[in-house]
Amino acid sequence: MSTEHHQESYYYVPGPSAWPLVGSLALFLLAIGAVMVMNKTGPGTLTLLAGFAVLFYMMYGWFGKVIGESESGAYNKRVDGSFRWAMGWFIFSEVMFFAAFFGALYYLRTISVPDLASADNALLWPDFKSVWPSAGPDFKEEWEAMKPWGIPAINTLLLLTSGVTLTWAHWGLMKGNRTQLKAGLFLTVLLGSVFLGFQFYEYGHAYHEMNLTLATGAYGSTFYMLTGFHGFHVTVGTIMLIVMLGRSMKGHFTAEHHFAFEAVAWYWHFVDVVWLFLFVVVYWL
Repeated sequence: MSTEHHQESYYYVPGPSAWPLVGSLALFLLAIGAVMVMNKTGPGTLTLLAGFAVLFYMMYGWFGKVIGESESGAYNKRVDGSFRWAMGWFIFSEVMFFAAFFGALYYLRTISVPDLASADNALLWPDFKSVWPSAGPDFKEEWEAMKPWGIPAINTLLLLTSGVTLTWAHWGLMKGNRTQLKAGLFLTVLLGSVFLGFQFYEYGHAYHEMNLTLATGAYGSTFYMLTGFHGFHVTVGTIMLIVMLGRSMKGHFTAEHHFAFEAVAWYWHFVDVVWLFLFVVVYWL
């Protein structure tokens, strides 16, 4: 009993590590490479690729070390609690990130567009009307807005279903059913990948057949900013789910010790909720 109490009273602190320095080198190479590419000078592409290579090496090594510490039993409930707080604050920061873009869209629709069409600006833009979607008074080309039905509705169904399959996988883990755990994770990865495939096709169709690009005024920029960042988050979430599937196949996680799985599940459900807001506000209204 005293040994168990001692194990729960300490807080694991890892020793000095070189991985933060490796990560800093990766970011330095990425920054220098990006500047050279934008200015079309020097070996920019090669430097960018080197930066990504070092970044992936750092992530593989550092995450692998953390996984090893976790599987060795170094993390007790106190460490687990700090992980949960950290993931909670991270997701809160993501909520604020998307709230800023939703706020920009709200400002455009309810303040900027009506103001540009008001009597005060009638001499500048006499033909401009306060309607949404709008590319603004200066965009004169023909274009189309994205409709909610079709691919957006299918993607909504895919993400909602993926939330169900992930929860089913979690239930399997809690019951000790490893087959259900792995099957649920595989289905979730598959649904996320199909979602990304549909979004890639939607972007191609919008660019080439609807003239809906980042240059299509207010609507085009906000549409791609919101859906593009969400697609990036789905990509990151899918990669994390693949890692969870690989770890599950190696026998990692128990009903009592599986915070990494829970953290990814929190993140994925957050991505689901953001998409519901996107579907309603960006595609539908």
